[in-house]
Amino acid sequence: MQDFELYIRRCLQLAKLGEYYVAPNPMVGAVLVGSGDVILGEGWHMQYGGAHAEPNCLRNAEDNHPEGIDYKHCTLYVNLEPCSHYGKTPPCAELIIDKGIGRVVIGCLDPNPQVAGQGVSMLKDAGIKVHVGILEDECRALNKRFICLHENRRPYVILKWAQTADGYIDERRKSGNPLVISTPLMKQLVHQQRAENMAIMVGTRTVLMDNPRLLTTHWSGRNPIRVTMDRHRILSPDYNIFSSDSETIVYHDNTDWKTMLTDLASRNIHSVLVEGGATFLNSIIASQVYDEVHIEISNEYMGEGKLGVEAPHYKFTTRPQIFDRHLVYIENRV
Repeated sequence: MQDFELYIRRCLQLAKLGEYYVAPNPMVGAVLVGSGDVILGEGWHMQYGGAHAEPNCLRNAEDNHPEGIDYKHCTLYVNLEPCSHYGKTPPCAELIIDKGIGRVVIGCLDPNPQVAGQGVSMLKDAGIKVHVGILEDECRALNKRFICLHENRRPYVILKWAQTADGYIDERRKSGNPLVISTPLMKQLVHQQRAENMAIMVGTRTVLMDNPRLLTTHWSGRNPIRVTMDRHRILSPDYNIFSSDSETIVYHDNTDWKTMLTDLASRNIHSVLVEGGATFLNSIIASQVYDEVHIEISNEYMGEGKLGVEAPHYKFTTRPQIFDRHLVYIENRV
């Protein structure tokens, strides 16, 4: 079991290399180990639509060993159950069977209804020894967004905002620039979050007042799909949120939070980062349908005589971390 955990941990390391490029697919890494605990090849899912971790691993192994590989005496380690259906690529379970690999060790099952244990069944029916559930919690945590989509039938939701030391997120204004709270380093970390999630969502007022682009410009990775609401149809095409840099989804009629999440899930969007204003964030908190909260508290104050927009009402249950002299609360509700 210790050897199993060692190689599954390596799978998790490899899987993370595809973090910003494989969504809505899961992050998967694979390691092929031969006799004498020798690693023959490694691979990971690099990009959505491209080859999965298992064929990349086996191709790497064959490139490293052109003399041939005795697959019967090999073990393939993978952090997520090999797929069993034809999608953008052939089934990985079928490839493993065709190669004649003797044993497969799996971190956790795939919750996708198109797989959901069928990959394991295919391998076992072919006479392959299969072990499942190695470092299962770590494997599920890595793909929490993918798992939430398929188990809860909604995207994984992260609420994020920055507030001053005296509890405000903005100044009350009719026009002009927003209150600057985050430092350049903290802003970079926000762009990392944008790269990690498939969609980013703000309310109508944020679009009107701040005219944000909502792109990933200070971190490597894809731009998120932009989402907002416009019940009164007052947003013109000139706003930055409608630029050609990324797709934009606008909800006009039914802006119920759970309904919007259901629709996003139907579009195969597995995660949404909410950077809305206080009203929108408070409504989500009241619904209790969210998974993480990231709150940045600066050491600056609004100042006397200024009217501010109060930060969302949230009860802290975690200890803060310190980043760039700011307190950061990160709560995982799962």
